[in-house]
Amino acid sequence: MSIQLTDISKRFGDALVVDKMSLSISDGELFVLLGGSGSGKSTILRMIAGLLNPDQGSVFISGREVTQLPPQARNTGLVFQNYSLFRHMTVADNIEFGLRIRGIDVVRRRRKAEELLDLVGLGGLGERFPRQLSGGQQQRIALARALAYEPSVLLLDEPFGALDVRIRAQLRESLKDIQRHLKITTILVTHDQDEAFELGDRIAVLETGHLIEVGTPEQLYHRPKTEIVASFIGGGNVLVGRAKEGRISLGQVTLPFPKEAPPHEDGTPVRILFRPEDMVQQVDEFWVEHPVHPLGKGKFLKRRFAGAQQRLRFELEGLKGARSVTPSAAQGQRFAHIEVVEPSTSNAIFKVPHEDELRWIGAHRFHVLEPAGFKILACIDGSENDPALLDLSAHIAKGGRGHLTLLRIGRSSEKPVVLKNQVDGHLRRLEPQGYPVRSLVRIGSRFQQILYETQEGSAETVVVHRPRALASKYPILGNTVTRLLHVAQAPVLIAQPGRAEIKTILVGTAGGEPGRHNVLISGRLARQTGAVVHVFHCLSTEATEEDQARIERHLSNAVATLDALGVQCSSSFGRGEVVQAVLDEAQTRNADLISIGAPSPDYSPFFGATDVSTEMCLRVTNKHILLVPLPR
Repeated sequence: MSIQLTDISKRFGDALVVDKMSLSISDGELFVLLGGSGSGKSTILRMIAGLLNPDQGSVFISGREVTQLPPQARNTGLVFQNYSLFRHMTVADNIEFGLRIRGIDVVRRRRKAEELLDLVGLGGLGERFPRQLSGGQQQRIALARALAYEPSVLLLDEPFGALDVRIRAQLRESLKDIQRHLKITTILVTHDQDEAFELGDRIAVLETGHLIEVGTPEQLYHRPKTEIVASFIGGGNVLVGRAKEGRISLGQVTLPFPKEAPPHEDGTPVRILFRPEDMVQQVDEFWVEHPVHPLGKGKFLKRRFAGAQQRLRFELEGLKGARSVTPSAAQGQRFAHIEVVEPSTSNAIFKVPHEDELRWIGAHRFHVLEPAGFKILACIDGSENDPALLDLSAHIAKGGRGHLTLLRIGRSSEKPVVLKNQVDGHLRRLEPQGYPVRSLVRIGSRFQQILYETQEGSAETVVVHRPRALASKYPILGNTVTRLLHVAQAPVLIAQPGRAEIKTILVGTAGGEPGRHNVLISGRLARQTGAVVHVFHCLSTEATEEDQARIERHLSNAVATLDALGVQCSSSFGRGEVVQAVLDEAQTRNADLISIGAPSPDYSPFFGATDVSTEMCLRVTNKHILLVPLPR
């Protein structure tokens, strides 16, 4: 490998700009670092060049570690966006500068300058000064200067960003030709997707200091793995549905899982990419012989002209319940939007629907993304226990490259600005941790606001404080928690102060299939946090040998499921009173979290009756509790 980065990290104050980045770049490859502002791409380039030292990790160039070496000892050429030419020197003197300080004689310097001027298409302009050249010509000179002393690696930091579109296109073509001719390993930093696609042999997509995906332009466009890349590259339609009985549920629409789709657990979110050019709209309904997947009728909203193409946007009522990631849902939007790209020929323009006209929408093909990390919704209430709840939520989000949302719900008597200041204080503490985090302040019903976020796909797990109802005369889980479990079908994690990490999870199951979903959710959580899992079942004192054999098969299946997820796990069973047996096992295993099934939807708290879940929450005071609802 020409360049090897191993777990490099960089902080500026409290801000984590690059987090444990590892990359391998081959000899002669033109490698692109693609990302938006603040993604860490220029910082990575500067660490390779030696202009910045990583806080941790190693940098290797041509098999030699250069982490602590100065820039001049790394044999790299660097081209900046602002050219950085010496204004008082001629073009030839600028190109020769690096050679002169290395002691190369004047004849060889001048010959090299003339060769490079011819290479970049500016032969005969050596005696001019930079002020006499256009911006595109100056950037060519900066490139020639970087190549003058024959570096083993060429580093380009958004070199075309200050140029107009026509000149940028010309320079991109020239750069590709030069790079192929010299066969020099090149790293290009850019935020321009077209530039990345045109130039890159491979592309690394970065976000908030993390490496999201690496692949060829074709792979990242047609077969991305993550929601971030699918949304960032190419302007695709990304919808989130659910896996249901081996198919994909998108509201009233169901689609088959493609053969190459990654496996999804039943009931988990499924993220689907529909490229706009793969979409089709027509007046008539699709028939069986049509090679498309029908998505139903869509109401035409608007058209956007884009030169050779036109983008048509439709709203599909039949996709209600499917979350629209891209195009992003506007406030108050009820149904998912889909964009269709067509050629903008005069005939196509003539056939553009009228406003609110209904058309049948279908997809020639679609792509299923990899399952994502947990999306955590942390519900804070302004109490002294908020920091502990947030530390736990952050631990889960960071471990699985998940997303964390802080939600503060206030009463109508509370001022939103006061609540926002409170939340922003927590946000500032969490932002430097290096994973996506956002904050929300809402006024109104606690249940309705949390439900809104879960239904919109912003949360797969809700983290809450221990319900106050558990301290009442008739202990129940609390109205909000109970309704979330049964209405939103969202796992609820009841956080206890004093435990900021999850290292061991105890899964308490019922026999057979009722415990399957609990095992799957707990396994995903363990995979995110690196925790070990122990599955435990309590047999009644009247259990027969047949009952025991059935439970042993159930536990064996649970361990096999967790093992397939790559989770370290074990199992056991005991006898006696269920709650006490589970608590004793949790104490023996030093479990940080106890995962159990949610109470039955028809459970009634009258007369102080409690089910196992409520009794567990009532008696546990120093361990987190994860309540997992059964899938409908």
